[in-house]
This record gives sequence, structure tokens and C-alpha cells, in this order.
Amino acid sequence: MGLDKLIPCTVQVAKMIQKSGCDVLCIIDRQIPTELVEQFNEFRSFDKAFDSVVSCFKSQKLNLPVVYSPVPELSDYHDVRTYQQAAAKSLQRAIKAGFKSPLLLIPESKKFRNVELCTVLGALEELYVPIQLREDVPDKSKRIENLSVLISSPKAEEIVKEALVLESGRYVARDIGVGDPERMAPPRVEEYVTKLFDGLKVTVISDVDTITKEYPLFAAVNRAANSVKRHQGRIIFLEYLPPQPAKKTLMLVGKGVTYDTGGADIKAGGIMAGMSRDKCGAAAVAGFMQIVKEQKPADVHVIAALCMVRNSVGEECYVSDEVITSRAGVRVRVGNTDAEGRMCMADALCRMKEIAVSENLPDPHLFTIATLTGHAFVSAGEGYSIIMDNSVARAADHARKLQDIGTSFGEPFEVSVIRQDDFDFNNGKVIGEDILQCNNIPSTRTPRGHQVPAAFLMQTTGLDKHGLDAEKPLKYTHLDIAGSAGEHPKMPTAAPIIALAKAHLS
Repeated sequence: MGLDKLIPCTVQVAKMIQKSGCDVLCIIDRQIPTELVEQFNEFRSFDKAFDSVVSCFKSQKLNLPVVYSPVPELSDYHDVRTYQQAAAKSLQRAIKAGFKSPLLLIPESKKFRNVELCTVLGALEELYVPIQLREDVPDKSKRIENLSVLISSPKAEEIVKEALVLESGRYVARDIGVGDPERMAPPRVEEYVTKLFDGLKVTVISDVDTITKEYPLFAAVNRAANSVKRHQGRIIFLEYLPPQPAKKTLMLVGKGVTYDTGGADIKAGGIMAGMSRDKCGAAAVAGFMQIVKEQKPADVHVIAALCMVRNSVGEECYVSDEVITSRAGVRVRVGNTDAEGRMCMADALCRMKEIAVSENLPDPHLFTIATLTGHAFVSAGEGYSIIMDNSVARAADHARKLQDIGTSFGEPFEVSVIRQDDFDFNNGKVIGEDILQCNNIPSTRTPRGHQVPAAFLMQTTGLDKHGLDAEKPLKYTHLDIAGSAGEHPKMPTAAPIIALAKAHLS
């Protein structure tokens, strides 16, 4: 599927305002055309809010409507998101006014080196239309006809081209993330992904006997949903082989819980709404693979797994107190069925570990990406992902590097450290169990509530045996995106795929 299919409106570079063919000029910075200086100063003379709120007016000199969405006065603590947000607000106002062909002036900034690319991405994010609306009401499949951008940089064409590639990945991630529990049920995700990635190797595991034997923790979560054909789980492997010998290998596993009822430990009290967003980890992995497909890195081998499952409730659902042996041979006692995310990813992560070791892949780095814990949301806050490196990745200073890159591209991270306490917390409590899957206190009230699941994923897969002193050390990073994926009813953000692409594909 080409970029034109994923991004329906035309995006182009304009050379000058007068010949852009636009019907509205969008300005977000105080770097304004000379024709507007007098009018802007006049507005400021009687409107103290002019530089702090979005306004729309007509420029007589340019004979063109203008939307002004000002960037605030910047402090030492602002980041490039201020430009992204201003660009999005300018497009939002232009669309509400009925314009179809906006021209966005892209500012320069000495403070933020990636401001041009990030501003274009901020505008593109506002233009996304959910997949079900596009499919059900084709007349509403795009919010504008075309977007023109005026960039002073001599690399303007390259900036827009890169923005479209990155946005195509975010488009895929949003499609899967925003789809309702039926439109993006596991078989429908398989259908979407198979069509999208016809150029990559796609392997789908759907046979329930195979899942039960080879992915037993995933199978437990899938058990209730498996009785409904349209809800049956899928583990979807995607693989990109580079044209040159690989220098490094990325191995990503995404949590794809298409709807989370909580299972037998039901989500009560009206908190189930929005649980179709519990698949945003797998959605981000799919979006990352879209970027890989378009960028075609010369020497990076990428393998991904989307763990698509519905955590249903019913007579077949798994329950607390069950003891299930993981793919790695670890006996896990279920403590709470609402901790299904770590269950659905663990065996696929174990499979990735096996592939990395058995095939002696070059410089492997394993990842899990998941909207995993409420604790991550309250710890870091809305809009922030959390990085947790194992000892091997931490020795490579991976988290700090990814954090710096994320900040520079508008996808900020906070860094947390996995400690021995987190492993001890998971240790089995009675004879016959190796690991306790979860306690029965909400993660928001559990000390170290987002680090503990990262330790669980290492313990149940055998990754804890691949530390710094092991014969085969393996880098592993867990990303909890509960705070950054996008809270319902807002659109999914597709975080943190741009940061990952910039850190590992460039």
C-alpha cells in the first residue's frame, strides 16, 4: 500500500505565498511575512490576547484569510511539542472555518533543531481521519484537499518526504489503535496487516492447538475469546530482511489486547470504556514496521510480533490461581486476570529470545511495547512514555540516548530502572509456582507498579539469564506507553515510533 493510500490529502512544498494556490495562510510563529507586520502590530495594540489565542482574519495586502495560532513565549523547559501543538491548532481552526487548501508557514528555530520536520508532523497529525469513518462514510475520508508548506530550508523537499514516511507509520498505528473492538478484532488486524505488508515476510499463528502448545500464556488469555470465531487470537510475525548483511537486529513485541474486560477480574464501575485502546502497543509496532518498509534500512534486520487477543469474560476465561507453564518452562500462578498484557507478550518475547540465540543474530535488541500499567500513567503523566532497560541495554546507555532523541522529535520519555526488588516481588509464594503473575492491588497503588511487569517479562521468558556476564548477553528494553498512547476519546498518538525510528533506523 503506497503513501498516497495511507495519507489521502495531497501534501506539497510551496515556493511562495502568492502562487501557492491556497485558500488560507496558517502562521504559528512571530516570523511573519512583511506584508502582515503592520496588521499584526495593529491587532496587538488593542488585543492583549492576540499572541496567546488562535485567531482568524483577512489580510487585505495578501488578499487571503489568515489563521494565527501563536507559539507561546518559550522557557528553558519547553520542547518542540509547542510547535507541533500550534501547527495542529492552526489546521484545526482552518478546517472549522471551512478551508480546504491551507498553506502552513514553517518557522525556523535556534532552540529546536528538528522544528521544521516536527511542525509538519504536528499538522499532519491533525488531518488523520479514523479508519471506520473513512470506510463507512467515504465522503468524509479526508479533512482537507491539500496541504502546502512553506519551508525556508534548502532541504524542504527532503523534510516533507521524510514527514510523509513517518506519518505513514503513525497512520497505520492510529488505524489499529482507534479501531473499535470489532473493526480491529484479531482476525481483522490480520487482514489489515497482511494487505499492508505484502512486501515483508508475514507469518500468522492462528491454530489454537499450536497457540496452546507453543504460546501457553497467550493461550490462557485467548481461551474465552477463542469460542467466538471473529474474536479468536492471532500472533502475527513480521520480518524485514535488509539488502546488505545486517549490523544489528531489532526485535519488537507489541501488546495487542483488542478489548480488555479484565476477564474474570472484571473491570467494574464504568472503567471498561476505552479498553479497545489496549492494543496500542501492537499498533505502534505495526506502525514502526510501516516506516521500516518505506525507509528500507540497508543493514538493519527487523522482526516484529503483534500479540492480538481479546481478554474476554465467560465460562472459558482463565482465572486467578491457575498455574500455567510458560514457553520458557517457568511455572506462573495467575494472580489477577486483568494483568493480561504481560501474559500475552511473554511467550512471543521468549520466541524472539530463542531466535536471537539460535540464529546468532548480529547485535540483537529486544523490545516490548505496551499500554501496560496505570502506574506508568500516574508516574510519568499524560504524553510521556517510560523506558526500562535491562542491564545489558543500560550498559550501552540506551535509555538516555532514546530519551534525548525522543525529546528532540516531540516524543518524550522518562527513564525508570529495573531493580532486584522488582524480581523479588514476582517470586512464587508457595511450593509449585516459580512466579506470581500479579498481586490484587491496582498498579497505581503498587510500589514500583510499572517496573514489576518488566521484571516479570524477563523472568518468564528466560531473558533474566542473558545478563552482562552471560555467554550470550541480550539487550532488552520495555516501553510502557500507557501515558503516551492517547487517552480515549482523543486520537491515538502512535508514540513512540518516531523516536524509535530515529534512534535505531537512522
